[in-house]
Amino acid sequence: MSAPAPSPLAIVDAEPLPRQEEVLTDAALAFVAELHRRFTPRRDELLARRAERRAEIARTSTLDFLPETAAIRADDSWKVAPSPAALDDRRVEITGPTDRKMTINALNSGAKVWLADFEDASAPTWENVVLGQINLADAFTRNIDFTDAGSGKTYALKDDSELATVVMRPRGWHLNERHLQLDGEQVPGALVDFGLYFFHNTQRLLDLGKGPYFYLPKTESHLEARLWNDVFVFAQDYVGIPQGTVRATVLIETITAAYEMEEILYELRDHASGLNAGRWDYLFSIVKNFRDGGAKFVLPDRNAVTMTAPFMRAYTELLVRTCHKRGAHAIGGMAAFIPSRRDEAVNKVAFEKVKADKDREANDGFDGSWVAHPDLVPIAMESFDRVLGDKPNQKDRLREDVDVKAADLIAVDSLEARPTYDGLVNAVQVGIRYIEAWLRGLGAVAIFNLMEDAATAEISRSQIWQWINAGVEFEHAGDTVKATPELARKVAAEELRNIRSELGEEAFAAGHWQQAHDLLLEVALDENYADFLTLPAYEQLRG
Repeated sequence: MSAPAPSPLAIVDAEPLPRQEEVLTDAALAFVAELHRRFTPRRDELLARRAERRAEIARTSTLDFLPETAAIRADDSWKVAPSPAALDDRRVEITGPTDRKMTINALNSGAKVWLADFEDASAPTWENVVLGQINLADAFTRNIDFTDAGSGKTYALKDDSELATVVMRPRGWHLNERHLQLDGEQVPGALVDFGLYFFHNTQRLLDLGKGPYFYLPKTESHLEARLWNDVFVFAQDYVGIPQGTVRATVLIETITAAYEMEEILYELRDHASGLNAGRWDYLFSIVKNFRDGGAKFVLPDRNAVTMTAPFMRAYTELLVRTCHKRGAHAIGGMAAFIPSRRDEAVNKVAFEKVKADKDREANDGFDGSWVAHPDLVPIAMESFDRVLGDKPNQKDRLREDVDVKAADLIAVDSLEARPTYDGLVNAVQVGIRYIEAWLRGLGAVAIFNLMEDAATAEISRSQIWQWINAGVEFEHAGDTVKATPELARKVAAEELRNIRSELGEEAFAAGHWQQAHDLLLEVALDENYADFLTLPAYEQLRG
């Protein structure tokens, strides 16, 4: 292994945490510093390229498959590397943050894979960043248990053979980690999360018959995938393991990436294990990129945009076809419902919707899908068991019947649904409630029986912004009401009053409610649309 770098990273403005010395070792920080030196300049160039591409979309209001990479798409000879045994069967994956209780519950859930999340389901406090790494290391060494202080219930790991395979999701390229700096420059959060996890756990994982597996979020182009591939190549050489040991699944959760699926797999072909079809971030990306495109790009209420909408169906079917053509897994979207312990009627309706959603994915050729709660694992498992049987996946279903044109992916106006006043209210409600929890350090939050994460807040504030800027009109209480900043402020003020009444003065004062209200309105009403809500929010995140 290479000798530690002479100038390790500076840990800035961070209170000491229990056992942090196990994660923030000189050798690990030297590795992260080397990642930063080698790859952050290219990261910066690619972020600038995002802005240029967004400006081009604003000018043309269209997207197309890239002419310069047509040869890659036309070449039927290349495939991604065969999947390792631990990632061959991915029929149900559970997602969630890396707190101690979730770590145990997710590994024990019966799902084949746990997406251990340092991204949208985790508010990036220093405590979450460092202790999440400790929790994963403890899980791999079976040095983890948890006792709930409220209930007294104790949680412990099942046998290794029953545990989910961990696929870790680092932060996106756009986010920095302010607590780790080199010569006064913040290190990208992606390199911090990846670097610490890879450095400490790769050998442990190999000893368990697994490996360092990753989900890559917010990717916008094949050039960003190429950067990740170069990170993997360097990291594997650095610790002396064979090339191809790392495996990555890329979330196709931006509209630009949807036009570069094959190229993304090609760039990562020695390390690729699949693509994933998201929902809220994908819709957020459509709004963000086509926010100047006029009425034909205005989305209705988020819950009215299901995966059966024509442009969403085009996206998911193209993803399955692309993955299977190249020998990769196609992983479906999230079932976000949180079962109620008190209302079986609510559960019955929701479980039927989850089942229908997972049946559709399995029948369409997906090899697996996501759930947010352990109670949903058996429902999703049944849907995929029925289609897969004893087979680990259905990559042999090539879906050659699928023929998606460039225009199909952005045919938002194919939807008949329109924005509603209730949809505006819901966007404000969910936005304020999620941001408040995020500012308290919680990234995965149950709101109105759904598990919400940062993508939820992004689509909520984006829809408010879009509806106002497009001059949308709602039917409400027998009148026509126009979406305006004043209306958004009125609805937000009313929601704040409702929360105060719901919680009581003491609990309300103990939270970050006014701050969350103000931040939502800032990113929803500011004429200069913020690329990511989490950028201004991170400036306000304490710890």
